[in-house]
Amino acid sequence: MTKNTEPPAHPWKPLSHGAPNRCFGCSQTNEVGLRLEFAACEDGTVTAEAMIGDQYEGPPGFVHGGIIATLLDEAMSKANRAHGEIAVTRQLHVEYLHPVPSDEVVRIEGRVERAEGRKLWTMGRILNQSGKELTTAKGFFIALRKATADSLRRE
Repeated sequence: MTKNTEPPAHPWKPLSHGAPNRCFGCSQTNEVGLRLEFAACEDGTVTAEAMIGDQYEGPPGFVHGGIIATLLDEAMSKANRAHGEIAVTRQLHVEYLHPVPSDEVVRIEGRVERAEGRKLWTMGRILNQSGKELTTAKGFFIALRKATADSLRRE
């Protein structure tokens, strides 16, 4: 996977995990992972830009559907973090609108739409460089209890 090296054209701030991890989506030390780097905006939207690469293809030239679901799950998870919660996925619904090219930079976004207690409803999407939605997702997450979340934050 190749990261986009262009500076963002919007007021995003980097969103780091904050603790050592081997996350397939975001860990920078997982050699087979996606190594996504997300940034958050003041409105809680998170975004990453990346070219996924042919090692994660399904059909030639296009990203595997399971990897697409992973990208969206990761974006929504990071949106939960930007919202102040560490949460686990309870449900994930993906709409595959158009194939996601493996050799082009795409934008991956996530946002919390609603929160009630420990329940979080999120949305995610993948867009091409022209802004066309290629894939959308809705997620339902459950925030971890404070003691559990704190144990994950320890270094």
